[in-house]
Amino acid sequence: MATHNTYGKIGEDMAAAYLEKNGYVIKHRNWRWNRKELDIVAQKDDMLIIVEVKSRKNELFGLPEEAVDGRKIRHIISSADAYIKKFCIDSPVRFDIISIVGDKEEHVIQHIENAFFPPIW
Repeated sequence: MATHNTYGKIGEDMAAAYLEKNGYVIKHRNWRWNRKELDIVAQKDDMLIIVEVKSRKNELFGLPEEAVDGRKIRHIISSADAYIKKFCIDSPVRFDIISIVGDKEEHVIQHIENAFFPPIW
């Protein structure tokens, strides 16, 4: 596995641990639909939360959350729609980003709730 993929996996592990520590129930990790993926699908207080995890070792190339552009949002939304249909979900949905900067020993986690809303196509 490439170094950036290994670091991404570590970031997702840290994000999942953070969510569980804060009362979220992890339903799925790395849920795939076609060629798209939802990093973390969680639930809290009868709400389905779709979490995109972005991690970087430093801010040299910008903040991790800045990598969630319009194209990525469309992929997340279409994957979330497939997830909701497959599992017959009938609850509110929220889209969050967890941004991680640093390494496993020293890092900063920022949880951005309602990071984006589904676009109107």
